[in-house]
Amino acid sequence: MSRKLWLPYAQMQTAPELIRVVDAQGPHLILQDGQRLIDGISSWWSVIHGYAHPKINAAAKEQIDRFSHMMMCGLGNDPAEQLAERLVEITPEPLQHVFFSDSGSVGVEVAMKMAVQYWGNQGTPKSRFMAFRHAYHGDTTACMSVADPSEGMHSTFRGLSPEQIFAPMPLDCGQCAGGCDHLAQVERLLVQHQHELAAVIIEPLIQCAGGFRRHSPRFLQQLRQLCDRYNTLLIFDEVATGFGRTGSMFAMDQAQVCPDLLVLGKGLTCGYSAHAATLACERIYQGFGPGTNSPVFMHGPTFMGNALACRIALAGLELFSQENRLSDVGRIENQLKKGLSDLSIQGVVDTRVLGAIGVIEVDHPDRLIGVQAFAMQRGVWLRPFERYLYTMPPYITSPEEMTQVIETMRAWCESDSFQSVGVR
Repeated sequence: MSRKLWLPYAQMQTAPELIRVVDAQGPHLILQDGQRLIDGISSWWSVIHGYAHPKINAAAKEQIDRFSHMMMCGLGNDPAEQLAERLVEITPEPLQHVFFSDSGSVGVEVAMKMAVQYWGNQGTPKSRFMAFRHAYHGDTTACMSVADPSEGMHSTFRGLSPEQIFAPMPLDCGQCAGGCDHLAQVERLLVQHQHELAAVIIEPLIQCAGGFRRHSPRFLQQLRQLCDRYNTLLIFDEVATGFGRTGSMFAMDQAQVCPDLLVLGKGLTCGYSAHAATLACERIYQGFGPGTNSPVFMHGPTFMGNALACRIALAGLELFSQENRLSDVGRIENQLKKGLSDLSIQGVVDTRVLGAIGVIEVDHPDRLIGVQAFAMQRGVWLRPFERYLYTMPPYITSPEEMTQVIETMRAWCESDSFQSVGVR
């Protein structure tokens, strides 16, 4: 039967019927048959304060009774102005200017366009980017170009996007200080391509959709130094890692490093609305001054600065202090470490925990076939991908609910379905 609704990442001729959600409260999804599931992945990592939070609901209702949207060319609104000011307050001082857009992918595209246009305005055109192996930065065209062309999910589109430069990712390389070969390779590529590199882009501390591979704060510090040395801008993609997910408000806080451009999304609007922000340092902002080659930044999303989305974001940010949200993340991290660190089972390659991110890496994707139905029977919603069984729960998930999530993940790895998979 032909479907009208085309689904993401699904073979439409064989995809099963969608599981119908009729309500959602706190960390729970409520299905049509009345079953309640703990959402172990926060609806693709965005519903950080849980569903239908009363304070966010109230803010959204108040704003929608006034107006939900107006264009930002020639018109302004208080929520957008206030959110820009708040984002500047909670990020490092060099980041002083905020450009809003529709989604995390578009926010990355904005950062890339800003970098290219900035260099053109300086009279030194640069239009290529350095990214890292296994990277994922979104699904739109420019974003695909900085995703790993060989092992990433966008290899189908090779040739559509420009060819970029990829460096090895020094995984958990805390001893990078001296002779780390990965760092040396990064520097060699910067030396070779500095004349054409507009920026280096990286997810700080952990590549999320790139396989949850971790790297050290020390590496970010050294990458900042290398970008400065070879006159290349640095972009941090914190669409997935921002707003507490790694244990600090932003992942970059743990390295005490500030990029030239910062991209935020997902948790920015708490899962209520699509919206993103690209923050720029003063140097880039001033690079678009009067008299430059192209003084007007050439991008203008219809829904940028959407008043409803910005009011939701402001209410979500208030909850970090009002409800001590980073403490919640710390509690979840401790539970994940205790629950996953001793998982020594054949077929499990590694377990990784950072903030409210818990990952079980297995040796073959077939080991995860059936895990979603298994988890649902135990009252948990999980969606593994490739070789990764993971949880990124809402921060309000209770200790008892986190125990349920962790025990479900462990039980699958101990099950006959997991163990019976023959891997050559």
